[in-house]
Amino acid sequence: MQNTSKPDKRFEGIAEAMLSDVEKEENIGLDEEFRSHLKEELIEKVKQHAEIKRRQAQERKKKEAKAGEVSFLRFGLNFRMQHLALAAGVIILIISGLPIKFHDTIVAKIFFELTGGITVSRIIHRIGATLLIIVSIWHLTYITLTKNGRSDFKQLLPTMKDFKDFLQNIRYFMGVTKEKPKFGRFSYVEKFDYWAVYWGMVIMILSGLLLWFNNFFLGVVPKFVFDIATEVHSDEAMLATLAIVIWHWYNVHFNPEVFPFNPTIFTGKISKTRMLRDHPLEYEQVTSNARERQTDKK
Repeated sequence: MQNTSKPDKRFEGIAEAMLSDVEKEENIGLDEEFRSHLKEELIEKVKQHAEIKRRQAQERKKKEAKAGEVSFLRFGLNFRMQHLALAAGVIILIISGLPIKFHDTIVAKIFFELTGGITVSRIIHRIGATLLIIVSIWHLTYITLTKNGRSDFKQLLPTMKDFKDFLQNIRYFMGVTKEKPKFGRFSYVEKFDYWAVYWGMVIMILSGLLLWFNNFFLGVVPKFVFDIATEVHSDEAMLATLAIVIWHWYNVHFNPEVFPFNPTIFTGKISKTRMLRDHPLEYEQVTSNARERQTDKK
């Protein structure tokens, strides 16, 4: 009660001072009832004005903190463009592929009516597939022919530390320890994301090509291979969709620590605060390299 009464008394004092100044300056005596009513309105107006000023001050502090926040380049333009192309291809494949998989549902029938039928949906699906194939070739070129690509690929390889980090995280979530695992450039979660996509692309592209050019491959491989390819393609597509929606989107964007949006994959930059929280070992490496370069210049 004391915390709420203090601000009221302060606002009441401001309103009283304003009324007294008016009465003194105009040399008038206000009617007691009218004065009381006017005082209540002034108190409310002063409260509203104080709240607006408080919010403006908070927004200003946030903007100043954001402007003064040091950021690091996490993903270069090449990597970001690969991700954009991959995302576009996968979204096209999901939107056009699920209605084909569940073709007897009402939603699928509505989709086919809107797009012009299942034949058109297959064409849209193959456009997404072509984009996926382009991205896979692009990425293979990136990790073999560029310095940054080779470096990232090496750091994405699973190590014993990832297994230890996983166990440490379980202990942290269960409250056994207060110390979170310290991650480098890529955590075991990000590595899982990467290799799940890598494995999924191999399965989807190979099985998809068999089904796409079935007239050619029917003269090369037995019929049962196509039956297996159909099931594998369909089930892997469903698994990939669920993994993206439930696993990937949560960890990247819906996680409470970054909700509602993580801009890093679009801007390529990560703040010092997030770097220290999510990738402390990488921060140490980056700052150490920066100090070495400064020493070399001297």
